[in-house]
Order: sequence, then C-alpha cells, then structure tokens
Amino acid sequence: MRRNRVYAMCLAAVLTAVSLSGCGAGDTAADASVGKEPQEQQSGQAESGDITLRVWAGEEDKELIAVIADNFAKEHASEANITIEWEPMVEGECRSNLLGDVLNAPDVYTTTDGDIRTIAAGGAASEVMKPDEIKENNLASAVEAMTINNKIYGYPLTADNGYFLYYNKAYFSEEDVQDLDTILNIAAKNNKLFAMDWSSGWYLYSFFGQTGLKVGLNDDGVTNFCEWNNAKREIKGTDIAEALLKIAANPGFKSTPDWIKGIQSGDVIACVSGVWDESAIKAAWGSNYGAAKLPCYTVAGKKVQMACYFGYKMIGVNPYSEHIEWAHKFADYIANEENQVLRFQMRGQGPANLKAAETPEIQDAAAIQAVLEQSQYSELQRLGSNFWAASTTLGNTLAAGNPEHVDLQQLMDTAVEGITSSTVQ
Repeated sequence: MRRNRVYAMCLAAVLTAVSLSGCGAGDTAADASVGKEPQEQQSGQAESGDITLRVWAGEEDKELIAVIADNFAKEHASEANITIEWEPMVEGECRSNLLGDVLNAPDVYTTTDGDIRTIAAGGAASEVMKPDEIKENNLASAVEAMTINNKIYGYPLTADNGYFLYYNKAYFSEEDVQDLDTILNIAAKNNKLFAMDWSSGWYLYSFFGQTGLKVGLNDDGVTNFCEWNNAKREIKGTDIAEALLKIAANPGFKSTPDWIKGIQSGDVIACVSGVWDESAIKAAWGSNYGAAKLPCYTVAGKKVQMACYFGYKMIGVNPYSEHIEWAHKFADYIANEENQVLRFQMRGQGPANLKAAETPEIQDAAAIQAVLEQSQYSELQRLGSNFWAASTTLGNTLAAGNPEHVDLQQLMDTAVEGITSSTVQ
C-alpha cells in the first residue's frame, strides 16, 4: 500500500508531461534541430531555472523511475526546477530508435551492453562523468562491457542478465545440483523432469562455452566465427553432440521454453533460466525453492562446467541533450548504490554496484547470488544474426535425438556453415 501511495504522488508531481504514444518528435522538431552539435559536458556547472529531462525506460520500470525522478527533483530543488518526463521504450528497440533520430531522442535512456558499441559509433552516447568513480564503484566486468576504446559510455545499472539453475529442494541437495548427470538421474527416478530450451542458441551455448570451442563476432561486426565443428581439439564438436544426445535420451530431460508451466504442474523439478522467472518459481515451490550456478556435465569422459552468456544493463546519455550536465547527473543518480538497491526491491534485478551487492537483502537473494556465481563462467554475447537460426536447428535436432541419423561431424559442419555464413544474399 505504501508503494502505491508513493507512486501515485510521483506520477502526479513528476510525470505530468509524460508521452505515452511515441518516442520521437515530429518533423517540426526534427527541422528545428538541423545543425545541432553535441553538447560539451563535465564542466561541473549545471544550469539553474526550469529543467526538463526526458528518459526512455521499459514499461516495467515506470513505477521505479517515478520514485527515482521524484527523489532527484527534490534533492536538487534548491538548484533548479526539474521535471522528468518518462517515455516507454523496449530496451531491445532503444538502439534503432536512438540512431533513427538522435537529435530528437531523450536526454537519458536505458539500454544493454550489447548495443552500446553501435550506439556510441552512431554518435548517440556521451562519455560518463567521473569515470574513475564508475570504475571504483561497480563490477569490473560491468564497466568493461561499457568501455569502448578506453572510454566509458554508460552508467552500469544491473549485472544479472544471465542464466543459472533453479531446483526443488524437496528432491535435490546442494551437492546433487553440482552435476547434471545426478540431476537427470534423480528426475528420472521420480518420474520428473529437468527442463532447458535447446531451441535457443543462447542456452545451447552453455555446453560449448567452457570447452575451448569458440563462437563470436568477426571484426566486421556482422558475421560470426565458430569452432563448434572442430575435430582436432581435446574436446571435439562431435563429442559435445554425443553428450547432448545422451542427455536428450534421458527420461529425466525435456527441451522446452515453457518450464514454468511444467513447474506449476509439478512435472519439472529443475530448470535453466534467469532472474525474470524467480517470482513464478518461488510461488510454485515455496520453501523448497533453490537456485545455484549451472552444473557440470559429462563430455568426452570429462566433467565440464556449463557456461552462460551474461549481459549488463546501463543508463546512457544523449550527447545532444540541451541540459547535458543535468542529464549526466540524473543518469548517474538512477544507477547509484541506493537506487540499485531500490531496483532490486521493486524489480528484483541484481546490482552492478559493489556496495549495493553487499547489502544483506541482496546477499540473501538466492537467484542473484546464483547468477553472480555463474558469471565467472560466462562471456558477453557478441553474435551476428546468422547465429540464431543455425543454432536453433542444431539444438532441435539434438533434442529430438538426431532422428535422420545424420553423421555427427556433418551435423556440426552444417551448423557452423550456417552460423558463419555471410549476411549478404
């Protein structure tokens, strides 16, 4: 009830000029901005008077941004009359919308580490103020993800965009969930399932990431390199294919994107997912809810730790902001220690800020601790578009048990051919 009251006050006092229908201005505004130059920042002197800042953030962040904006305006009331206008923007669409009309884009925006390089190259990202403080206060990996040519282009916001293991404590001990073979055998013994989505290359990568068989983006920023079919390494591509076929044949395994439905029905007792599913899983399992890093799996007679892709969210500043100093102040404020704790409380998202991560409530959050532990076995997702369809075909084929009995080397060669193919038709 208290949160709803605060939210109502914030909406009334702060978001009076919110635009809900669109994220760009019309032709008149665009014409008026012709010839506009990026604004200098870090002068240390922010202007006074009436200041209006626009911010792009997801619909799910509306309440949180309202609270933060209200607090920011109050804290700086003696310096300026600040109004914050929130505009809804899906993070995955932020890059294209920014670069499509940067002159009329907002002062501040939420985006991801995967898009910041392109945003910065397109002239839509301003270097952070006080980079040394950013480095000191945040996870080194988060700062690195936002650093381009030794310049930091975003204020680290979250460090939780990865996946890990959820498990039901009624069936598994903390020792059991360290090994995938054990998980599968316990699930099968109880006529239950371990669920994972092999139709997504994002998850399929977990079996390759710690084997030395690399996949990633070429220097052209468009096409991929991929070693998943390598036949000369200690662990070959066909070894991984054989391991996955063995997993797929276990009656305790199911490849599905809908593990929540299985958890709610009682069929699924372990799954691979991220913090976004925590609430639903907690509701289903109650006191038996557990979370841990991904397990090891058996490949080529060895135990190999499963990997994950890991990502970070950040707050960026438009270099064309008319109030560049205030834009940086607000971006930094959104991402400070206090507001990263607030973000965890209201959104359940894990912090990039080091001190925020040390607070007792975040230390006690099983999902956040699991994803942070898993992050040491992760890498940033840097992939061209042709990775996705080819990896989906490979994952679906293996999950189905290779029904056409394709030679495994040929299967891996075909997958790599698709992953590395040119995007030019």
